[in-house]
Amino acid sequence: MNLVTLTGEPWADYGLVDSGHGRKLERYGDYRFIRPEPQAMWAPASKDWDSHGEFTPAPDDEGGGRWVFGKPVPREGWPLGWDQVRFTAQTTPFRHLGFFPDMAPVWSWMREQVAGVEAPTVMNLFGYTGVGTLAMAASGAQMVHVDASKKSVEAAKGNAALSGMTDKPIRWIVDDAGKFVAREVRRGRRYDGILLDPPKYGRGPTGEVWQLDQDLPGLIANCRQLLDADSRFLFLTVYAIRMSALAIGELLSQHFADLGGKIECGELAVREEARGLLLPTAIFARWSR
Repeated sequence: MNLVTLTGEPWADYGLVDSGHGRKLERYGDYRFIRPEPQAMWAPASKDWDSHGEFTPAPDDEGGGRWVFGKPVPREGWPLGWDQVRFTAQTTPFRHLGFFPDMAPVWSWMREQVAGVEAPTVMNLFGYTGVGTLAMAASGAQMVHVDASKKSVEAAKGNAALSGMTDKPIRWIVDDAGKFVAREVRRGRRYDGILLDPPKYGRGPTGEVWQLDQDLPGLIANCRQLLDADSRFLFLTVYAIRMSALAIGELLSQHFADLGGKIECGELAVREEARGLLLPTAIFARWSR
């Protein structure tokens, strides 16, 4: 099994400006923000960070906190872009800004895997605000976007409108990911590719409980049933620090051994603009034809 680092490079509307001492300074269009980053154990390039706002985490381990603003920021959000995709960035109560910029190399990789396939069918599980869905739809994929949050799916539809992609073949599904995939298996459906970015913990629209360490193996097993000898990829990202890239790589190896192809695992990282160093953000495992 190959170990790989997927590096997110700066682009016009996003960049990791500097990092260190457990924090990171990022630019989102015309605005700059400071967020906690435990992986940034080194010293920053600069001692003076000029930002519009900073997310201050709660003193406990529950993941809460609040934004403190030093300059005006549009609370309703502001438009950003990646390639053909346009979307709204916004400071959220969950410390991020409505999308995950470290996924940019993943979007590019998925496009490469289905290049040459006419109207490939791709599913985005835990699809959130839909930037990955729209990145694939823009390249000709027929998308199935699944998220348990109606609010997130509505935000994704809003991003589709902002991108001029309301006419793209996208099914917007508000459902529990595990239940939806199980039903797709029973229906005998197949996909050319699957992207899944599961949270550590979550709840479905009718109170279903998702726990990553308990529920991921079963979900991967069902996803395998939706892929066949002509399918092109499955990409899994995990942000839970206690998991290992090797562990989720072996999970995929077990379920995909009969399909052949290639299993890789490793880390997602973002390149810092100040010094070019790589800030790790998540682990991943992927299967490709």
